[in-house]
Amino acid sequence: MNKLIFFVSITLILGLNFSAHAFAGTGTEQLVGFEAEYNVYRFGRNLGKAKLSLKTDKNELYRLDYYSKVSAFFLSDIRSETSFFSFHEQQLHPETYAYSRSGTGSDKSTKIYFDAKNSKVTVNQAQPVEWLGQLDNQLYRLDVQLKLASGTREFVYDIINNRGEMRHYELKVVGKEQLDLPFGMIEGIKIRILRKNSSRETIAWFSPQLNYQLVKLKQFKDGSEQGEIRLKSFKYAEPHTELKNRIEELN
Repeated sequence: MNKLIFFVSITLILGLNFSAHAFAGTGTEQLVGFEAEYNVYRFGRNLGKAKLSLKTDKNELYRLDYYSKVSAFFLSDIRSETSFFSFHEQQLHPETYAYSRSGTGSDKSTKIYFDAKNSKVTVNQAQPVEWLGQLDNQLYRLDVQLKLASGTREFVYDIINNRGEMRHYELKVVGKEQLDLPFGMIEGIKIRILRKNSSRETIAWFSPQLNYQLVKLKQFKDGSEQGEIRLKSFKYAEPHTELKNRIEELN
């Protein structure tokens, strides 16, 4: 079962998953919808797929969805995450977050409600507690991409993860690499992600050629590789000539 843990936890950190974000470089404050698909690997063996999508929803909200399906021998795992949020003043503002997991072992689910007006956050049916501006398990990954585009190279986040627990992450740009992915050859900005009081370490690559989309991720525990995801396909869900031309050039 432990061999499957990494893949089922790619609620794209990043910890995803996670990220994944595309924005219009037009000076207007908007996000551009997209769909990204990834292959999931362990020691070079393809074990499944993951999908990340962003689209506009009613009431001027955005919807970020993550889905993964992984199997190895008689083990299986299906996970999904959905975040509703708004975007203004170059900031992401969470509204609700939902997580579910099914397959081998126990099914699990989490729902989180963010009340900005009263500075409260509610996890499942628990009593509301003070909210200090933490992002949910998906949105911090989206924020990384916004900050990369602005030139930021070090990041610190306090988040509420998919179990409703508070977590502290530290991220740092450590270089650039040319990546050979199922999507094709592409440049990636390499980021190291550290979790406080954890033996897990994640390395993620975001491509400036795709508006800093997450294109590759590898996770380690106690120095041993746990698994990897690689971008397979990417497309914009809304018309945007400049961005679509970039993808055509890469392909």
